[in-house]
Amino acid sequence: MNTTTYIGHCRISFFNISSQGFLENLKSPDVVFGYSLPLLEIQIILIFFCIVMSHMFLRCIGVSQIVSYMIAGLILGPQLFDILEKSSGKLSADPALDGTAALRCISVFGRLMFTFLMTVRTSRRVAFHSGKLPVVIGIVSFFAPLFSLSFLNLFTDNIDPHYMSLDKALAERTVIVITQSQILLPSTTYILLELKIINSELGRLALSASAINDMLGIFAMIVATTQATYIHVSHATAYRDLVAVIIFFLIVFFVFKPMVQWIIDRTPEDKPVEDIYIHAVILTAFASAAYFVFFNMKYVLGPLIIGIIIPEGPPLGSALEAKFERLTMNVFLPISITFSAMRCDGLRILSQFTDIYFNIFLTLLILVIKLVACLTLCLYYKLPRSESLAVSLILSYKSFVEFVLYEAVLEEKFISQATYAFLILYSLLSAGIVPMVVRSMYDPKRKYVNYQKRDILHLEPNSGLRILTCLHKPENVSETIAFLQLFSSPIHDFPIAVTVLHLVKLVGQINPIIVSHDKKLKRLHKNSYIHTANLAFRQFMQESLESVTVTTFTAFSHENLMHEDICTLALDRTTSMIVVPSGRKWTVDGMFESDDLAARQLNQSLLDRAPCSIGILVDRGQFSRKSYVTSKNRYNIDVGVLFIGGKDDREALSLVKRMKYNPRVRVTVIRLIFDHEIESEWDYILDNEGLKDLKSTEYNEDILYTERIVTSVVEVVKAVQLLAEEYDLMVVGRDHDMTSQDLSGLTEWVELPELGVIGDLLAARDLNSKVSVLVVQQQQQQT
Repeated sequence: MNTTTYIGHCRISFFNISSQGFLENLKSPDVVFGYSLPLLEIQIILIFFCIVMSHMFLRCIGVSQIVSYMIAGLILGPQLFDILEKSSGKLSADPALDGTAALRCISVFGRLMFTFLMTVRTSRRVAFHSGKLPVVIGIVSFFAPLFSLSFLNLFTDNIDPHYMSLDKALAERTVIVITQSQILLPSTTYILLELKIINSELGRLALSASAINDMLGIFAMIVATTQATYIHVSHATAYRDLVAVIIFFLIVFFVFKPMVQWIIDRTPEDKPVEDIYIHAVILTAFASAAYFVFFNMKYVLGPLIIGIIIPEGPPLGSALEAKFERLTMNVFLPISITFSAMRCDGLRILSQFTDIYFNIFLTLLILVIKLVACLTLCLYYKLPRSESLAVSLILSYKSFVEFVLYEAVLEEKFISQATYAFLILYSLLSAGIVPMVVRSMYDPKRKYVNYQKRDILHLEPNSGLRILTCLHKPENVSETIAFLQLFSSPIHDFPIAVTVLHLVKLVGQINPIIVSHDKKLKRLHKNSYIHTANLAFRQFMQESLESVTVTTFTAFSHENLMHEDICTLALDRTTSMIVVPSGRKWTVDGMFESDDLAARQLNQSLLDRAPCSIGILVDRGQFSRKSYVTSKNRYNIDVGVLFIGGKDDREALSLVKRMKYNPRVRVTVIRLIFDHEIESEWDYILDNEGLKDLKSTEYNEDILYTERIVTSVVEVVKAVQLLAEEYDLMVVGRDHDMTSQDLSGLTEWVELPELGVIGDLLAARDLNSKVSVLVVQQQQQQT
């Protein structure tokens, strides 16, 4: 069925949307593709089919899924199926309404939404949060490649006039220099997320440098567009466009920004933003794109600037992400990237190589200049060589985000199809190779490998104790303070330095950040839980008679990367132990309520990577409540240490020895001895050395010591269950090196492997006890 109407010799540009299916014409069932909706549906199906098939093979070698989007575009492009060409004449002779129009609209929509959401999710503070180095790198990495502008006039005699006029060829070279000099923040953010190093110091450095470079790039883009209008259109139009941009900035900062703040202020805490405001913001972003197009600017600038104004995080930033992020990233963005790659005709690179070889040279020259400039600056500021090279590669990374620029200059005839094809393939190679190279040379775990002993066992007896405590939820405050009270003492010779870290899941913001509470941050003052917790820790510090100092931080981070912030802060604060909640929650009566799987996963990551010792606290409620009870009795907190053997048990023993200075705490050490223990083993000798001083009468007043002989695993379980009835808090080691074979029968029944065998027994949901548990793992030191 022909959906196009003819009047005389004129062809009217309109078409039907939906068909009656394949049964409409059994002899030619493909007639349905003369309708816009079935044609769009088959295009989308082919795109995602090629994406899935490509990624099925590429993921086996660790290649990013984004590469699959690009390869799908190449498969559907002119080299193979040429979907765009076959679809173009299906609906109308009008290029604006041809068979690719709907797909092109979805592609543009995807770019707009991606640019807007990525900008909303990016913290503006990141640009100035890593010191002087990222500012210097951001500025130098933008201006150093501009040195290649001095090469523009080389080989101009060889330019084929059939390929491009001299003026246009020089303009094409200028476009290449400017686009390759830019480091787009979304590209940097994407690769850091892909490599899972966005929370590392290297990640923060790269983000900050990229933000500085991107701001310079936006300014350069506005200037270049205005200059092009001035030269190729008219002087008056260029002045009009520049004034329109200035007016836009004034409206955004003095009208739109106060309106956004008004929306945030009138939204109650922990309540969602009303849909009408979310839709108004999205429509404003689209209107800004139309505004910039009308005034001859790149349409992505509008959503980008609107996104900068919207504060990251809740309530508005997180609401926008929750509503649009999945649809954009999983549907619109793949279509957009594939559509851009479908326009890449790789054969033109070969057929017009003599015309574009200088463009290829310029691109590679800028890559080398940028690598050398970034590498030199990093080495000058004493960064390790591998990290310097990793930062340089990340800041030279080109990916799908640059497609927006390439398509814009292609449509405006500033670059040829051959140059466009080369830039697409260059981005494809960069997106596939750079992540694998960076992953091979930079392991974020290595920064936490500590060759110095940073645990409690090796501290000087009278030295201060440094502890980092982490809080997820309000109920963690009381249990953490109760634990810290065990070490407070009226004797100032044994100070305790406590670092409190509030862990906040990052929602609606893509850049992690650690904020000291010494800084006045509006968001922290609005969070009633954090404010209340800080007051509680301040009161605890005042009641500790100056023996305890407390410093508080808040980490806004992704759940799967929170361990990076904790480990980084532990290194910076030179702590001997990190104490984290277990994630298991109990009712007031001591009954099991729920498990926080995210907290448990975090604890497991910390056990693998932490630069110091780790303590996992399981609070059933009685311990934290009893700690707040004021009593004249000297011993009103009973702490039991179950000692079986191994370095973790020795670390747990060293920890509780520091509780003897608190007159409210009574410590009992119970050693379980297997009847077949071998005294010649080195661990056994170290265990006896650690316990030797407890047997003297000097310690008996504060620390009681008993021994029990066990012959089987069954007796161990019974002993643990009996001890759980006698104490408020049990402190145990996670691993028991030399006796692990004796406890091997229990490992298959372990529910919480991060707590170890004994810790799991004491934290079991069916254990009829109100005892709390602290499971200790000594620093995992590099051998």
